[in-house]
Amino acid sequence: MYETLRVFKRVYIFLGIILAIVTLGTFGFMLIEGWSWFDALYMTIITTATVGFKETHELSMSGKLFTIFLIITSFGTFALAISSITKYIMGGDYKANLKQYRSNKKLTVMEKHVVICGFGRVGKQVAEDLISKKTPVLIIDINEVEIEKYNHLPGYVFLSGDTTSDEVLAKAKIDRALAVITCLPKDADNLYVVLSARELNENVKIISRATHSTASAKLKLAGADNVIMPDTIGGTHMASLVANPDVVEFMDSIRSQGNDGVNIESIAFNELPVEYQFKKLKDLKVLKIRSVTNVTIIGYKTPKGEYIINPTGEEEIVPHSKLFVLGTPDQIRHLNELLELK
Repeated sequence: MYETLRVFKRVYIFLGIILAIVTLGTFGFMLIEGWSWFDALYMTIITTATVGFKETHELSMSGKLFTIFLIITSFGTFALAISSITKYIMGGDYKANLKQYRSNKKLTVMEKHVVICGFGRVGKQVAEDLISKKTPVLIIDINEVEIEKYNHLPGYVFLSGDTTSDEVLAKAKIDRALAVITCLPKDADNLYVVLSARELNENVKIISRATHSTASAKLKLAGADNVIMPDTIGGTHMASLVANPDVVEFMDSIRSQGNDGVNIESIAFNELPVEYQFKKLKDLKVLKIRSVTNVTIIGYKTPKGEYIINPTGEEEIVPHSKLFVLGTPDQIRHLNELLELK
């Protein structure tokens, strides 16, 4: 309710003025002339609107004086209120405030979302990929022009403001977020966001962009879980296209196909039913995955964070461990049914 009043404050003020004038006139005629509320309301409306209709009843001297007072006090105020509301609606301010209200309403219910700080080239790609995976995102950016371009698209929720502002970051509901990805071009700004985000939520996953290698250690020290250098990754990728072109193109094909092609998905310990936990891979139906679902197990992550490529089956499903599988969306769904995944 408070948010609605704040966003549409201007309209409510003028509507309040109109309501106050109509109420004053109605009660005035009722008390002075002794009319019914409907006759008093009708007289008030035709007086303030200056339409020139005949009086409802013959006015007394006191009634005439009150009518003069009502005309003088309401004519300019009533006209100003009507013209201001019309200008507000037709001039575009209403549309902008309505968008702000809808965005704020979405913010109040958001949880387990990803906060993206910065909507430049990197931020746009991050948002596009996450939205294609049906992951709820909240994008913070100060560029109103860019926000306007994407605001109407499904899945894009924006918070307009400076990402280095504590107030803006608090509005992003970082305390309820799944992850924070800061894609700002300046390392100093990314460092500030990392510090603020870690203070707001000590358990949130933070991924930061870095421009210079010297900033990587500082960002991790500030609380970033992962630091990505797009320029370095891009250079390595281009070099790999020369050294191992077929392998790189194959991996690019997997990434570009997304939900419609081949997916690499992870299965965490806590996602498995209780009867499948604390057992070796060979003891589960997992080893039959290939023959039944055509999904391939390509990796295993130990609780210590070590990765095992092509696990043999001796690995144990324990807390903080994960399986990585490769397959099409249909094959992944079949796997979910086979393992009764949550």
